[in-house]
Amino acid sequence: MTKTLFRLLIFMCSFSLFAQDYFPSNTGVKANNSNYTAFTNATIHVTPTETIENATLLIKNGKVVSVGTSVSIPKNTTKIDLTGKSIYPSFIDIYTTFGVKKPERGGNGPRYGASRSGFYWNDHIMPEQDVMASFKYDSKTASQMHQLGFGVVNTHMPDGIARGTGALIALNNDADNSKRVVDGETTQHFSFSKSVTSRQAYPSSIMGSMALLRQMYNDANWYADGNVDTKDLALEALNGNKNLLQIFEAGSRANLMRADKVGDVSNVQYTIVGGGDEYERINEVKGTNATIILPIDFRLAYDVDNALLASTLSLSDMRAWNQEPHNPRLLAENEINFALTTHGLKSKKSFKSNLMKAIERGLSKQKALEALTTIPAGLLGKSDLLGTLKSGSYANFLITSGDIFDKKTKLFENWVQGTPHIITDMNVRDIDGDYTFKLRGNDYKLAITGSTSKPNAKLESGSNSLGTKMNYADDWINLTFKTADSLKKEFIRVVANAANGNSLDGKAILPNGNELPFYANKIQKESDKKMKDKKDMASKATDAFMSPITYPNLAFGFDEKPKSETLLFKNATVWTNESDGILENTDVLIKDGKIAKIGKDLSDRKAKVIDATGKHITAGIVDEHSHIAAASINEGGHNSSAEVTIEDVIDDEDIDIYRNLAGGVTSIQILHGSANPIGGRSAIIKLKWGESADDLVYDNSPKFIKFALGENVKQSRSNRNERFPQSRMGVEQVFMDYFSRAKAYDDAKKNGKPYRKDAEMEVLAEILNKERFISCHSYVQSEINMLMKVAEKFNFNINTFTHILEGYKVADKMKDHGAGGSTFSDWWAYKYEVNDAIPYNAAIMHNAGVVVAINSDDAEMSRRLNQEAAKSVKYGGVSEEDALKFVTLNPAKLLHLDDRVGSLKVGKDADVVLWSDHPLSIYAKAEKTIIEGITYFDIEKDKQMREAIKKEKSELVRLMLEDKNKGLKTQPIKKKEKELLHCDSMDNEHSTHNHN
Repeated sequence: MTKTLFRLLIFMCSFSLFAQDYFPSNTGVKANNSNYTAFTNATIHVTPTETIENATLLIKNGKVVSVGTSVSIPKNTTKIDLTGKSIYPSFIDIYTTFGVKKPERGGNGPRYGASRSGFYWNDHIMPEQDVMASFKYDSKTASQMHQLGFGVVNTHMPDGIARGTGALIALNNDADNSKRVVDGETTQHFSFSKSVTSRQAYPSSIMGSMALLRQMYNDANWYADGNVDTKDLALEALNGNKNLLQIFEAGSRANLMRADKVGDVSNVQYTIVGGGDEYERINEVKGTNATIILPIDFRLAYDVDNALLASTLSLSDMRAWNQEPHNPRLLAENEINFALTTHGLKSKKSFKSNLMKAIERGLSKQKALEALTTIPAGLLGKSDLLGTLKSGSYANFLITSGDIFDKKTKLFENWVQGTPHIITDMNVRDIDGDYTFKLRGNDYKLAITGSTSKPNAKLESGSNSLGTKMNYADDWINLTFKTADSLKKEFIRVVANAANGNSLDGKAILPNGNELPFYANKIQKESDKKMKDKKDMASKATDAFMSPITYPNLAFGFDEKPKSETLLFKNATVWTNESDGILENTDVLIKDGKIAKIGKDLSDRKAKVIDATGKHITAGIVDEHSHIAAASINEGGHNSSAEVTIEDVIDDEDIDIYRNLAGGVTSIQILHGSANPIGGRSAIIKLKWGESADDLVYDNSPKFIKFALGENVKQSRSNRNERFPQSRMGVEQVFMDYFSRAKAYDDAKKNGKPYRKDAEMEVLAEILNKERFISCHSYVQSEINMLMKVAEKFNFNINTFTHILEGYKVADKMKDHGAGGSTFSDWWAYKYEVNDAIPYNAAIMHNAGVVVAINSDDAEMSRRLNQEAAKSVKYGGVSEEDALKFVTLNPAKLLHLDDRVGSLKVGKDADVVLWSDHPLSIYAKAEKTIIEGITYFDIEKDKQMREAIKKEKSELVRLMLEDKNKGLKTQPIKKKEKELLHCDSMDNEHSTHNHN
């Protein structure tokens, strides 16, 4: 009673001040204060590793003067007491397009030359772009960034492969550009994506972008050495900017590795904008030594209520939802340097929630703060000005209610260059919660929300909801609500103090003017708190769960990469493909990745013994012409693309690798497509499922390139046949012109004359010097004859005519020339130039003495090449042994790999297949597919993996349903169809996100 009277006495003394709505003046510091300002009694995070309690931060003229517990405060200093509050350095976003207008798409139709003079020969190389030339400060976006804690951003022009320089901008809404621009030239930017402002056709693929970047660096060095008489503004800018931070936008783990490969060749260490999937190959990412600029655009859970739709979800997509938030933690644990960015977010508001999610998944708060402050500052060479609150640094800091990475913490103010930007009034106490009070015998329940920004009150009495209005400022509330009697339009007014945070204490003014004491008590929901604790524990348990990362990280990936074993197959029918022929009841010993012994009654104490009674063993199938396991097939921007290589775009996560293993395939040549007469270089790989892209490629791999003839290269079916050649005569002329140029280039190189290194001419010179072999896409006999004559004129040979459905017409000439033939078993009439194809083609060429292979050119056909080979037994009477060689030894010969694979011979690579039946039978299944002694496919293991996949998907569905039940957003399921690439497949507007 005494306490109540005391409160009322105080209240009555001041009642006249609060009898009407009260709006206090802002007590914060004015923006233009040029004197000292001291922030006292705060917890100050000077750096991510240095925190001072009860400290003072002294600033003047936009800079930190001093910080500590014994700071000397000059006279006339403005003091701000921050007792109970914290100060952090403002965040830095090193990768934005802030203040830059999105480039507009150029004109229609492809161009095959540059549109600019005085610049580089390719429009997509624009290192001369200066972002400040088009920069316009965006105060709206700046305010959004303020709310997230950012004080400085690095911006750039997001257009082109070489994009020019970036600039560092302080998000100071009250300054002009002369003060805001911290540094107008900080970074040089690159990507794999073409400029939208130019229609120049080249490059049309990601491998073309890689080749162009390499050539750009070659040309820049040539230019820097004074070998060019004419001025090139682009190359001058590129060379002039080489000491800046070099940033490459990759956008995926696969492209990150590709960007690093370009950098390694060109002696450039890029800082790489990642894609958030680095965790899939964390050791490879670490091996690049690159600092990662890391987006945290975590995908939403899928809406899996519809079980039928949910069944179409791939395990890789489901895993990505679960695994992506763990990516920052895994980078930190593996000591990979990274800075965080808002880049890639559809809504910047999701940055904070995604960051909190990463912290819940184990990212330490210290690492998070480093990634937002000291790391980006260090990368930009601005550690003396940004990222910390040390003396001399910019007065860029955040004032918070506590730990900045706590969900409940409020960001009050974001100071940039000593200028405050108010996010939430820190003089307003948070009084959100539920309160109860009695008034004139009636019980009331008051719910207050948004008290620190937009206060809102909801009042109930019994079952009645009462209309309510509330104002709140400086710990005082003004509440007006209707009386419980709905028939009367009468109101009760309340003025109360909320200083202690757990109650409201003041006066109620009744409709008749009488005044009553008012006291509302905040409800402490112990039971709800216990329930919340349980939910938090359950949520943390869910957060802790991470789907296993496999190799590769999708369905049928290995928990651990398989290792080479000593294997002994007993009592098999062995198809040697050697002079020994087919051996019955024979053993095969595999040791140290090689075929160690073939014979009867073999033994080895260390061997794993496999009973192969009634089964067949063959060499692994070799596919001479494939387009699986590649992210890109054609570079059609020029009529010659010898400078590109499929090795740059191997997709080590293509499920068709595993499917081919299930069909007994162990080696393939991934060929460039047939968009142009002179295509790109091949990649010859072993299907080592789970290994990285580079580790799939044959060591000491034979050098091959794809040529093409026929309808595709002269653009017979193109809507815009604007590029030369457009006739079969033109195709011949392309070869003559390019080989003449290559010969002149090679002569100059051999004579020791200075020469501009040209990757395209280097490759063509290798052909002239018989160091590189040609696989040529071909159909019509006249063109086949033409190309053999061109080759003979320049004194080299065509290694293989692939497709060659009219090979039976020119088999004698092929034999004399030394060309092999890789063909389909029975494809014909699918376009005009193959109307003369016959299923006897392979047999006729074989009987003429041509080395013949059956190829797939198709992801589905490649899984049953053994059956395709069997068709030659029916069509042409080829022996079973020779038919099997069509898909094993013969393609190995055409690829110059027959000393290593293609037959079962002691000393050769242990690339073998155990078949359940006769290998040419439609009933035969590959039970084990082994490469270099490592079992990459096992039919029994496959069954176990299918069960494990089913179980993992069920668990992920359960977790997604939990997310939805918590009220979290979900995304709809969109059924995806895997694109199967062929000779004529072209990249869709190649971007950094389409080649994962």
